[in-house]
Amino acid sequence: MVAAPDRLITLAVVTGAHGITGEVRLKPFTEDAAQFKAYGIFSANGTPLTLKKLRPDPKGWVARFSEITDRNQAEALRGTALTVPRKALPDLPADEYYYIDLIGLPCVDSSGQSIGVSVAVENYGAGDILEIEKADEKRFMVPIAQAVDVHDDHLVIAADFIE
Repeated sequence: MVAAPDRLITLAVVTGAHGITGEVRLKPFTEDAAQFKAYGIFSANGTPLTLKKLRPDPKGWVARFSEITDRNQAEALRGTALTVPRKALPDLPADEYYYIDLIGLPCVDSSGQSIGVSVAVENYGAGDILEIEKADEKRFMVPIAQAVDVHDDHLVIAADFIE
């Protein structure tokens, strides 16, 4: 899989302040708190934040960062994405991939004819969906599990799902 090592990957978003000492509530996009802690330093709109503490909360996680010392600073981060570079993510086995690596790949049919480019991966509760933009800028969606064959540098889309 060809990966863009400098792409920023959002691992959580700050949803608000927690208390008066600068803690923030996080909406995580990963289930693994230990792995999240292992990154240690996150980018918040280009500003580095050093994770000091992380604990579960009914709505996600509560975190303390070295650079945030009061509620006003914590509130100012509301809506801010906490990111790491793609190269910081652990390597995966050959048959697995990160969704971010699928975005931007050319999509072809089984004969190699160009269909378009993948632009997003969504999940509305029934499975993962790949959104493809055609040359005419119209978009359509296909279920990844049933319709997409992932290769290192392109995606093959099953004929039954091509619009």
